Amino acid sequence: MSFSQRLAPEFFERLHSDVRARMAESGIGLLILDAADDVLYATGFSFRPNERPVALALTATNAILLIPELEREHADRQDVAAETLVYFEFPGIDRAFSLLARTVGAIKGDVAHSFGISVGRAAELAGLFPNNRVAPTDIVTKMRQVKYPEEQRLHREAARISDAMVQIGVDLVTEAFRAGKPLPSEIALESHVVRHALDIMESEHEDIMNVPTLAGGLVYGGPNSAYPHGIISHRRIQPGESFILSLGCRVGGRSAESERTFVLGEPSKDHEKYYSIAQEAQRLGTAGLVAGRSCASADTAALSYIREQGMTPYLKHRVGHGMGVAFHEPPWVEAGDETILRKGMICSSEPALYVPEVGGFRLADTILVTEKGPESLTKFPRRFEEILVS
Repeated sequence: MSFSQRLAPEFFERLHSDVRARMAESGIGLLILDAADDVLYATGFSFRPNERPVALALTATNAILLIPELEREHADRQDVAAETLVYFEFPGIDRAFSLLARTVGAIKGDVAHSFGISVGRAAELAGLFPNNRVAPTDIVTKMRQVKYPEEQRLHREAARISDAMVQIGVDLVTEAFRAGKPLPSEIALESHVVRHALDIMESEHEDIMNVPTLAGGLVYGGPNSAYPHGIISHRRIQPGESFILSLGCRVGGRSAESERTFVLGEPSKDHEKYYSIAQEAQRLGTAGLVAGRSCASADTAALSYIREQGMTPYLKHRVGHGMGVAFHEPPWVEAGDETILRKGMICSSEPALYVPEVGGFRLADTILVTEKGPESLTKFPRRFEEILVS
């Protein structure tokens, strides 16, 4: 038990300093972050989001975490990187953000918040700070795209465990198939792989940051897998069909995903044809994830190949998305996103084909963008002969 999921206080000190430098450049005197992922990113505080506000208020000198009374001890146990300001309840006689406004006092400069804040809350802030311009900012959204080295360490561990989830899942199917036993249902298979991820963390990590969706994913076989985000069912995996294990986890609140398509039993010519096209498209998409290139160019290269192969009817989505505190976050590896990739970004690469009544054919990896080229943090085998369960 040697791996720690917790980030050191020095990490948050450096993070806050970097945020404040950007605030000063933009004339922002107070930054308010009320999204759970932003709070986790900037303070290390993991909680269950609900109607009770939790928000970080960052000024040039202070970091204040606004929390309800029922989170007081929870925040203390996590040693959050901010001073806590506690209100009793929601909606409350004394409103949470009214307490925050009185605590921070007069502010010089703008009062900024993330673009994801609710319209109602933005209006409330405008009323509480009538002498300031209240406006959205993408400072933290953009900072989250480029990972600090300490974050990359967490992503690498999440990728290792995600690969292990895929392995234990295919092992369960293989053992049942070879022994002539009933094959697992999609629900049973998902439960099995999630339990394995938690067992790894429990046995190999000093601590576990228990964030929402600690581990999980998509598990589906045959025709069900032709729906990109199909709902897991009680249906059992069947011989002679393909099945997808799309699995991931979060370590220290940092995400990764590993995904492979497998064929159970004797593969058909269609299995090999569709898989080979999906595999080559993913290779092209991954190859485009290089610092200095655009997200759009990586998406265009992979999806153009799919279309050139006559597979347009089976094409349902982009190459990928950014990963960080959330499984899906900017930048988007899609033709409409001209974001220039930077060293330290982490993206998925997962172009795919979805063939009705046959199945889905998708490979996904967690890719670290570097100046030398893409580094796949997930490493599960991908050659056609390696994904056959026979």
